[in-house]
Amino acid sequence: MYDLPKVNFKKQKEKILAIINSNFFKVTFFAVIIIVAFAFVTGKVSWYLLQNQANEFLNRAKNELKLGEFVVDEKPAEKYVSRVDYEQAIIDTVKSASPSVVSIVISKNLPVYEQQLINPFGDVPGFDFQIPQYVQRGTELKQVGAGSGFIVSEDGLVLTNKHVVLDKSAEYTVLTNDGKKYSAKVLALDPVQDLAILKINSIEKFPAIKLGDSNSIEIGQGAIAIGNSLGEFRNTVSVGIISGLGRTVFASGSAGFSETLEDIIQTDAAINPGNSGGPLLNLKGEVIGVNVAMAQGAQSIGFAIPINIAKRDINQVVLTNKITYPFLGVRYLLVDDKVKKDYELSVDYGALIIKGDNGEIAITKDSSAEKAGIKEGDIILEFGKEKVTKENSLSKIISRYSPEDSVEVKVMRNGSEISLTVILGERN
Repeated sequence: MYDLPKVNFKKQKEKILAIINSNFFKVTFFAVIIIVAFAFVTGKVSWYLLQNQANEFLNRAKNELKLGEFVVDEKPAEKYVSRVDYEQAIIDTVKSASPSVVSIVISKNLPVYEQQLINPFGDVPGFDFQIPQYVQRGTELKQVGAGSGFIVSEDGLVLTNKHVVLDKSAEYTVLTNDGKKYSAKVLALDPVQDLAILKINSIEKFPAIKLGDSNSIEIGQGAIAIGNSLGEFRNTVSVGIISGLGRTVFASGSAGFSETLEDIIQTDAAINPGNSGGPLLNLKGEVIGVNVAMAQGAQSIGFAIPINIAKRDINQVVLTNKITYPFLGVRYLLVDDKVKKDYELSVDYGALIIKGDNGEIAITKDSSAEKAGIKEGDIILEFGKEKVTKENSLSKIISRYSPEDSVEVKVMRNGSEISLTVILGERN
């Protein structure tokens, strides 16, 4: 057992009373009372304000919400403005260009047949047979195709592809973006490029599209194609980038139409049948190309003719009402390392004048080349002081000139360089 120490309760009581009576204790005690009171009052006020806000919210919700219904904001819808610059650029481009993009409907008078019962033996007695046969009963104008184009002048000049309007026996109708229909006449076909120009038969003024500079475009920049996709969906918009420049492609279409296209723009903006002749635009709303072809069996590979090539045609039609191209009159093979080796040449560039694979003549009779003295086996090294290469072909250089232009030509013949002067003719 343990003994507990004795406690003097009288002395402890005196010490406690002394502490309570001290000034420090009094100040501390009253401070605690004030803090507790302040907290209590503040809590009451906060709870009251919170309860009022909650009641106000509930009352508003009860007034605005109804079971099974949505609250409809009756304020007019605001115009959508994208916060993304790229998206807004597409929207602005389509809005500015669409009024100038047209659909071209191709129509022809086709025979109308009806079935009749005919006796092949005529009125011969005993041969009363009735055989069904189809008999033509006149003709009917029917749509046989469709394409795209775009207005390049206020008086109604429309640029499109040559293969869209190649049929001379067809009638052409232009449908504008606002749904109006106009008959149109083919003014000129480009003899080299897949380009053509129509004229809308109307005295109205039309919105001309803005033409850009195809020499300044870069691979990777944005591109927008607009056209009459599948001949059914007018002013369809597709978006992509410039995938390649300076392409050379062999294009073929209906009615046996085919040609080699040089210096072509490649894009992954979707180009479908019916888009032919429509514009390829940059994000500033300017035309940089004329949609012309798509790669069969591939995805997102389309091609467009640079607009700077088309500008030449537009200017010529405005001035002369026709499109002309210079003509030299030679068949050639562009020289590179392989051709140099195969033909044992002394140079690795230029245009070797040579017969075709099927024996086609190398020099056209009475052509500018024949008159200037160019011969089979010659290598044209320079044309107008421009070097002829795989990238800068002879036909590309010649296209920059006009008929009747006089051009100096540097030729290699039997290992020696000579200079000749050519006066260009006009290509039929």
